[in-house]
Amino acid sequence: MSDPVALPLALTLGEPAGIGPDLTIQLWCQRLQRRLPAFYLIANPEFIRQRARLLGLEIPLSVVSPGQAIESFARALPIVPLDLSVTAAPGMPDASSAPAAIASIRRAVADMLSGSAAAIVTNPVAKNVLYRSGFAEPGHTEYLAKLVLESTGKYARPVMMLWSAELAVVPVTIHLPFKNVVTQLTPDLVVETGRIVARDLNARFGISRPRLAVAGLNPHAGEEGALGEEDAAIVAPAVKRLQAEDIDAIGPLPADSLFHERARKNYDVALCMYHDQALIPIKTLAFDHAVNVTLGLPFVRTSPDHGTAFDIAGTGTANPSSLAAALTLAARLSTAAPALVPAK
Repeated sequence: MSDPVALPLALTLGEPAGIGPDLTIQLWCQRLQRRLPAFYLIANPEFIRQRARLLGLEIPLSVVSPGQAIESFARALPIVPLDLSVTAAPGMPDASSAPAAIASIRRAVADMLSGSAAAIVTNPVAKNVLYRSGFAEPGHTEYLAKLVLESTGKYARPVMMLWSAELAVVPVTIHLPFKNVVTQLTPDLVVETGRIVARDLNARFGISRPRLAVAGLNPHAGEEGALGEEDAAIVAPAVKRLQAEDIDAIGPLPADSLFHERARKNYDVALCMYHDQALIPIKTLAFDHAVNVTLGLPFVRTSPDHGTAFDIAGTGTANPSSLAAALTLAARLSTAAPALVPAK
């Protein structure tokens, strides 16, 4: 694979009716003051030109191959073209939305695995729009893992981490109804997640011995069984297994005292048992600049920690800070380590 330092970032289109195109255009215009790394957008050029005009911006576009993106970035927004018509208006996804979003993701993964890009940054997609098109994967992250398997024949288990300078969190179970969390949560799942997190924090983030704080599932981490048996039966054995593998993990810890400033100094990442246990604290602390980082893949992938925001798409009022942070972090991580071999 080519030296990632000399390669651009591949930025996907995301849902074309959402704010992803707006943010991309805004950030290219702000590239100097934000000191952004070079990236190229995988999209239909005419669609981007029309969206820029809607935002009142006549920006130069350059249709390029990935290898031409860095040279073009200073003078024009580099676009690796999708040969697909995109007709979705801001806030109004249509039949062109899902095919364009999916094709952009597929091209980004292909570019990454061929050595043409340093990392992938994904604009937000709308799952309900994808599902209506017949999209079979639970979400964006799982689709990336499927594409890796198709391309390499190796399974890579993806782990979602939300990162900011203030806090990093990993939900062990993700998009599940709360009633299903207990049935899906197992010691093996906690251990496998912890292994991937510890490995990638070391390899990608350069933390020599990552400190994992493992939250309990129940209030007060079960209060020695008085408030539920799951922490003693599931979480505690998983923590002991991680420790036996020389991973610096502690827990189960009461989640209600895990996220204040003094507590956060004692760990590098918090492993949380369900979605909101992880996302509420980080969105409280870092709503505008948190980054979604996918661990476990053989390449770096980041994404802004927000959705498509159909209600403000096309208005120019969306805040690009999270996408800017995602681009900056992707560039940092891609220069920190070579591609990782997916876990068997």
